[in-house]
Amino acid sequence: QVQLVESGGGVVQPGGSLRLSCAASGRFFRINTMVWYRQAPGKGRELVAIITSGGNINYHHSVKGRFTISRDNTKNTVYLQMNSLKPEDTAVYYCNAWLDRFGSLAYWGQGTQVTVSS
Repeated sequence: QVQLVESGGGVVQPGGSLRLSCAASGRFFRINTMVWYRQAPGKGRELVAIITSGGNINYHHSVKGRFTISRDNTKNTVYLQMNSLKPEDTAVYYCNAWLDRFGSLAYWGQGTQVTVSS
């Protein structure tokens, strides 16, 4: 029902910025919650930021104050503005869209690589 396409990843130096986008398309009435996850090499997938349809937002403590999640419901798109990037932010970033309240009906994007290195 939902296809998600992430974009905006790339290679940046420490302290740099990137803006990730995730555009949803397909056959659905609405997306309840949109989430950014990331997975670094050799590590598990962790939640980075989450935003509900009502605009409630939460962040992983490691990115709080540096990252900003937002969404444009008219475009079915979620964004992740990443500032003051650190090497430990290096990961594949994935978009996840929940059609229900609890995430039991959820869809994943293909991921976009973010590399923070000198």
